[in-house]
Amino acid sequence: MARTEDEPLQQGTLDTTRIDDVRIAAVRALVSPAVLEEELPVTPAIEDLVEHSRGAIAAVLQGLDDRLVAVVGPCSIHDHDTAIEYAQRLVPLAEELAGELLVVMRVYFEKPRTTVGWKGYINDPRLDGSFRINEGLRRARELLLQINALGLPAGTEFLDLLSPQYISDLVAWGAIGARTTESQSHRQLASGLSCPVGFKNGTDGSVQIAADAVLAARAPHSFMGMTKMGVAAIFETRGNPDTHLILRGGKSPNYSAEHVEAACAVLRRAGLREQLMVDCSHANSAKQPRRQIEVAADLAAQIEGGETRIIGVMIESHLEEGRQDLQAGQPLRRGVSITDACLGWSDSEAVLRGLAQAVRARRGQRPV
Repeated sequence: MARTEDEPLQQGTLDTTRIDDVRIAAVRALVSPAVLEEELPVTPAIEDLVEHSRGAIAAVLQGLDDRLVAVVGPCSIHDHDTAIEYAQRLVPLAEELAGELLVVMRVYFEKPRTTVGWKGYINDPRLDGSFRINEGLRRARELLLQINALGLPAGTEFLDLLSPQYISDLVAWGAIGARTTESQSHRQLASGLSCPVGFKNGTDGSVQIAADAVLAARAPHSFMGMTKMGVAAIFETRGNPDTHLILRGGKSPNYSAEHVEAACAVLRRAGLREQLMVDCSHANSAKQPRRQIEVAADLAAQIEGGETRIIGVMIESHLEEGRQDLQAGQPLRRGVSITDACLGWSDSEAVLRGLAQAVRARRGQRPV
């Protein structure tokens, strides 16, 4: 008997295209983390470096090592060869200053946008809006393997909630950015990451948001995620004790001794260790790359004066100073950032040497 117009379709044949995925233009297959790790495996030497570097950073956080953690490198990676050249320059300097600085190369693959723009090396590795994400994941893992093989630990920002499954085994230190510090999902992610993690203060300058994030990440959590095999699962974490605050400025800079004291007061009230890292860039430098030199000099003076609560610094640095726009059909200048403006190499080297000298001076003030 034919169905009348008023009779509903059987549930099994119900057409849901009017209400489901109506704004999805396409769905493409995503390579699984397990497949990518099999194609690009970690070596025993790299495994040792990552494990040792994480332990060394944790020792700084626990007050067992008085060195300064220095996270330095490009605002974001957009070119493999220039990233490797930067790493090759950084290795001998890191070795020379290893007694005072624990140098970690900044290797950022994802770029948070205030509105729209290039989303980073993983999302758009060809810089042309083609969004070849599988290719980007492979390129990112290849680069991390090569940087680690040089003996240089890597740090990155964890922005996407799935990408850590593809690269986190090669990361010695991670950051949660100002726009995502308040995100419960990112706090949960940090609670399960194997590396130390820094939380930046909010874009408005709020330190309390970051202190809350540190507390949350230190606690166990249960949440939904994707396994190495690419299967949806429920994760139960133990909590991450190696988490800390990063001051990056807000409506105004917040790197001075007064700001360090105020931030530590927030940590103290929360029952957290009074320790923090300072980002010399972003709002602390008003995104003017050369002002990072002034910020670092101020921090060096605080450290030289005996300040032990500053446990790290972040510096945006590239082969060449400044930034450039990504424009279709226009060639890019080699070694120049396409996101935030960076310090050039020579200035970056001088800044790191100054910070190392400050650590040496602080040690000289210890009572006999």
